[in-house]
This record gives sequence, structure tokens and C-alpha cells, in this order.
Amino acid sequence: MSFKVFTARDLDRIPQLARLSPEQRFEMKVVAAVLPFRVNQYVIDELIDWADVPRDPIFQLTFPQRGMLASEHYERIARLIEGDADKDALEAAIAEVRHALNPHPADQMQMNMPLDEHGKRIDGLQHKYRETVLFFPSQGQTCHAYCSFCFRWAQFVGDKELRIASSEARVLHDYLRTHTEVTDLLVTGGDPMVMKTRHLREYLEPLLRPEFDHIQTIRIGSKALTFWPHRFLGAEDADDLMRLLRQLVEAGKHVALMAHYNHWKELETDAAHAAIRRIRATGAVIRAQGPLIAHINDDPAAWARLWKTEVRLGLVPYYMFVERDTGARHYFEVPLARAWEIYQQAIQQVSGLARTARGPSMSASPGKVEIQGVTEIAGEKVFVLRFIQGRNPDWVQRPFFARFDEKATWLDQLAPAFGEAKWFWQDEYEAIRAERLVG
Repeated sequence: MSFKVFTARDLDRIPQLARLSPEQRFEMKVVAAVLPFRVNQYVIDELIDWADVPRDPIFQLTFPQRGMLASEHYERIARLIEGDADKDALEAAIAEVRHALNPHPADQMQMNMPLDEHGKRIDGLQHKYRETVLFFPSQGQTCHAYCSFCFRWAQFVGDKELRIASSEARVLHDYLRTHTEVTDLLVTGGDPMVMKTRHLREYLEPLLRPEFDHIQTIRIGSKALTFWPHRFLGAEDADDLMRLLRQLVEAGKHVALMAHYNHWKELETDAAHAAIRRIRATGAVIRAQGPLIAHINDDPAAWARLWKTEVRLGLVPYYMFVERDTGARHYFEVPLARAWEIYQQAIQQVSGLARTARGPSMSASPGKVEIQGVTEIAGEKVFVLRFIQGRNPDWVQRPFFARFDEKATWLDQLAPAFGEAKWFWQDEYEAIRAERLVG
């Protein structure tokens, strides 16, 4: 099957959209002018139920919706497009709207990017947690299709100031060589599976040398199993990709494909099943994660069916995330109280093999914060929280409590319970942040 892609310029060339009203198609063009849009023929033909559009979850996952922009942002861009505005004026307005959407949440640019010995930022790397380094190869900074809720949307809009990427394998290897506390490398993007295997090999094969024995796990973050499973089947270098994965496994590395799934419909096609079987045959493990998002999977039954399907196909359910505070978050976010209810009701429906899924988890600036429950303590209704990961490892697994707030959708909207003025970790976090921002 050939790979055929559609971007914002091609919306009028997708015949299935003809069933939508002219108003709906115009709304899509307005939103796609601000937020990245990319879809391919496989998604259109195999994953979307066009009889159920616009409610279909995969349609919501991939196609722009008017509600993704705040009304004032939408109206501003729509007026400029309708008025055939000057290109520079339109681009300036689009840039202002994008910068208002918190393009790099959780201090990614300020706090997560490591510095060299001269205090200069090392492009293409993030090192937030002691054991794990993220690498953004420049050849992998796109995807076979874009998720409408993606928290890394800023990577795809063509603004170099918002982009995190590196094509320097030497930079990655030099950093890992001198940071022996790092055990896990996560190759991310975008999607590393859009790049040719020869590029992936240049980054990963050197890690088999003895000097990198401390790198125990190689993770590859990818949505390709959903958006283009043929990458693992009929692509010209698919066989070489399988050889690379097998080579890494046989050399003693734990290789994990971090697959992003949002709905069980993504696991229904023959191509998806065949790709999963082929990857697993290399010895690589497929771990499945994704956010809880309104209009797509804010339903316990959808998550229970997703997790059951993953286990049946040999995948390991890994994380249920909370939609991050960026981009179209107001359209996709779910209150934390409801997120915990969905998680609790879904996890009750599955066996122990699917209860490896952790969550709901917020990837906030201090760390990954899990909502463990809602309860009443000393007459006060509270959220029970804990760090799954933290900027200081000593914070991990220590419970803390927030006043219950049925409308809160993110950590910064919560307040400490029991009259406390601060969280137990707050002073240390603020000191870490101040030191890093000055640096």
C-alpha cells in the first residue's frame, strides 16, 4: 500500500469531507491554519467510520474541530481568511495565537534541556529525570498523521524557535558517555518511525559498544502502529528495521516500542495485527500509552476494551495520561475528578495483566503526578496524589493531598489540603527552577 498524505492545503482533495457542510469545511481550514494537520489514506480508509462523522473518535483524533480554538482566536483568524488578508498579517496573527497556546508546557525548553560544560544548551536532548534521556532526531520530527490533541504540536508548525531537534549522533553519544547515571534512552519526536532505518541505526547501533553498557533500555516512541503499520511490513527498509531491533535485543538491551493508542479502533485492522506480530518476533516489547481526552475516549468502557485488546495482542498497557496544558487543551481536557472515575471504573473491568496501566498521570513540570484516588480525611474531601517520577527522586512514591476541586484539570489548579500553605516539594522545586532559569 502506497503512502499518500494530506495536509491543510489538501483538505478540499479529501472526497469524504464533501459530506460535511461548507461551514464545517471552512472551520477546519481556520483551525488547520493555526494547529498542524496531517492525515493519510490509511487513516481515512481504514480507521474512520464516515457514517459516524463528526462523532467518530478517529475523526476527532485526526481532523480539526472548531472547538479546538478559543472563540476569540477562531474569530480573529476566520475574519482574516474571509477577508483575504495580506499574507504577512495573517501569519503574524497565527503566530500570536500559537504563542498564546503554551507551545512548550512543563518548562520543557527552560528546564529539561541539558547544558554543556560551557553552559550552552544542547539541542535535541531533554534530561528531566535522572535515569532517562530523551533524544529528538531531526529526521523524525514529523508523523505519518498528526493527533489533534498532540502536546508536541509546536514541533510541526515550521517555527524553528519552537522546535527541539538534532541530527548530531555525536552529541547524543557524547552526552550518554559522560552521564553514566542514565539507564534509559527514549528516541522521540515527532515519530522516529518516519525516518529511514539507516538513520535510526546511526543513532542506536553505537550504543552496543561497552562504553554504553549503562544504557540498559532503548525506547522508541511511535504512533506508526496506528497511523501507518505498513512501516513495519511493506516499507523498503522494514526488514532492516526488524534486523536492527533484533540486533539490539540479542545484544542484551531491553527494547521497548512505546506505542501511542487512544482508542480500541486503532487495533482493529489486519495491518495493525501483522505489524504487532512482526515487532514482537524481534524480542522487542510494545508498551501502550495515551492520554484521556474528551470527544475521543472519555469513557470507561472504551479504556477497558482498549486495555483488553492490547493484552490479547501481546502489548503491555503502560500509562493513562491527563491531557497536557497546551494547544487545544480546553477542547480535549477532562476534569481530574472525572479522569480518576474513568480510570477506576475501567481498571475494575480488566484482569491483572491489564492493570499495569498507571494513571491518571500528569506530566507536570515538577514530575509525573498520579491521581491515586478521591477520599475524605478528617472531614475534608481530597485528591490523593503521588509522584511516579520527580525532578528530585526523593519525591517519588511519597503521597500528598490536594483539596478536592471538581473543575480542576491540571496540577497548577489544585491547592494543598488541610490548610497547608505549600506542597512538601514546593520550596525545593522552586529553588531548582530558579537555578535552572538563571543558568
